[in-house]
Amino acid sequence: MSRAPRPLLPGARAAGPPTYEMLKEDAAPATTTVINIRGDTVVPDHVVWSLFNTVFMNWCCLGFVAFTYSVKTRDRKMAGDLTGAQSFASTARCLNIWALVLGLLLTITFVILSRVPAPHPAS
Repeated sequence: MSRAPRPLLPGARAAGPPTYEMLKEDAAPATTTVINIRGDTVVPDHVVWSLFNTVFMNWCCLGFVAFTYSVKTRDRKMAGDLTGAQSFASTARCLNIWALVLGLLLTITFVILSRVPAPHPAS
């Protein structure tokens, strides 16, 4: 039995590799054009953070107010008003920061004061 390669198609040659012809390249360099397409400006609405502060750190109702501004941010984004959305998002972020900081400080203070033993009256 012969181990010589057989052609796949009848009438094809089973000789060496195919020959390729060299293509001529143009002397002029190719010119390119770059078009920058500006996508939608991303405005964070901080809804998840506001919801967390509303549920867990709602001291002085700052978390609820931040959640309200976050929903207003979403409404402004859906209406296409990016300037208004950025303004509401900035206010929501500021309120979320204050709610988180005050919530943590008041919680830590409460824990520390609850661990301090009460003085016993002198008899």
